[in-house]
Amino acid sequence: MKPETQAKPPAWRRWLNVALRGLHLCAVIVLGASLLGAPVNGATAALAVTVTGLGMFALDILTHPGHLREAAGMAMLAKLILVVWMAADANARQMLFWFIVAGSAIFAHAPARFRHARLQGGTKE
Repeated sequence: MKPETQAKPPAWRRWLNVALRGLHLCAVIVLGASLLGAPVNGATAALAVTVTGLGMFALDILTHPGHLREAAGMAMLAKLILVVWMAADANARQMLFWFIVAGSAIFAHAPARFRHARLQGGTKE
């Protein structure tokens, strides 16, 4: 007997995620440049980072509802806490930015068994 498999998400969802990731990366670069003193609008970049990041997070949860019980989902919640701290604390902003970027790179490129490790109860979908 074959195990049940999840239905493949529609192609538009994949392409929306690709577009959001590309825009998010551009916005992160502009935000980093503003934190280093470049004459760019940091507030607009921060808004773009937030909107694209929350869009990707929503797609992750829509595609995989158990995401928040895995290491990657928990890391995302921790990252959101650091983002709020970064917005509220101008003195720590630059250090928090680089900490968030480094943490994001680790979780984005870690092996799947690490990213998708269950941290909270429940069975895999």
